[in-house]
Amino acid sequence: MPKMKTHSASKKRFRLTGSGKLVRRRAFKSHLLEHKTAKRKRKMRKFDDVSRADSREIRRLLGLR
Repeated sequence: MPKMKTHSASKKRFRLTGSGKLVRRRAFKSHLLEHKTAKRKRKMRKFDDVSRADSREIRRLLGLR
């Protein structure tokens, strides 16, 4: 059986933390930032946890299962 390939789009979007959690970047931070408040943009800097409903599929795409 051949090796399983990592999904390239997923490896660019998700990371695994040291404790084993999946994290992602927050949406809406790439453009049209002029009208967004500084508070809102500041909150978007941080990484967010991937929801439990999605994490199983993302782990499979990353070859972690």
